[in-house]
Amino acid sequence: MDRLDDMLAFIKVVDTKSFTAAADRLNLSKSVVSRRIGELENRLGARLLNRTTRKLSLTEVGQAYYERCARILADLEEAEQAVADLHAAPRGRLRVNAPVSFGVRHLAPAVAEFINRYPSIEVEMDLNDRFVDLVEEGYDLAIRIGRLRDSSLIARRLAPARAVTCASPAYLEQYGTPQVPEDLSNHRCLIYTNLPTPDVWQFKVNGEIRAVRVSGPLRGNNGDLLREAALSGAGIVLSPTFLCGEALSSGALRPFLTDCMIAEASVNAVYPQNRHLSPKVRVFVDFLIQRFGPRPYWDCAVVAALQPDSEHDIAVFEGD
Repeated sequence: MDRLDDMLAFIKVVDTKSFTAAADRLNLSKSVVSRRIGELENRLGARLLNRTTRKLSLTEVGQAYYERCARILADLEEAEQAVADLHAAPRGRLRVNAPVSFGVRHLAPAVAEFINRYPSIEVEMDLNDRFVDLVEEGYDLAIRIGRLRDSSLIARRLAPARAVTCASPAYLEQYGTPQVPEDLSNHRCLIYTNLPTPDVWQFKVNGEIRAVRVSGPLRGNNGDLLREAALSGAGIVLSPTFLCGEALSSGALRPFLTDCMIAEASVNAVYPQNRHLSPKVRVFVDFLIQRFGPRPYWDCAVVAALQPDSEHDIAVFEGD
């Protein structure tokens, strides 16, 4: 007798608490189900069920065997579903949460291309910079930048998130260019508040982590706001290259401490640990990985300026 059939018969008997009900579920006769359970117990050399005229109950061995059988059959069902999903056309509504600046600049054109490629998927984008609970708020996935706080989520890296300190030529001409990280404490810094310690910028110099306390005339929770202020000469900004790349390549902003190697954070797609990853989530994440990749387009014009010439390290950019 096939072992999986025996396991299935056993599971159905336990779940329904009845040989008759299990037989009905399996479209078999009661005698066949009873015989399968008997042969299973004989093969295992252990009694799995206590049988009386009124009820069935699991023995201690039966309970342990039931739990293992349930996992095996669930894994088998998942494997079959995964194969079916590979052949299923992605469809339905995809709810995505993303930070505002990255969403407007980079996700918007990507999503436009995606929905043209997958017309059966409807994307609902929610752009905000607050930390959302994907499960509680019903999102299929979120785009998060920096170190991830929630280890219960699955994360896939979409692209690096490099950051650089920079300012306008006018600001640097008026106030001078910092030569070492500690010089920043004497400058007008534009502070991004969606960080655990926004007033402290961390650097790594000769293998040593150095925390530099900064201050300045403007604080804000939006990277575009701070970039525009820097372009206007208001101060120094520690900005991700996905926001300041164009300004760096045009010379509107000038990077400094460029002898420092930028330590990379990541742009990540995160989603709940579901047993069955839906086709619409899978194809969306794969699409973004292909579009952005390990050397994203926003870095192409500036990455050369950020290559290390020494053993200095600038802190990673972290944000939602």
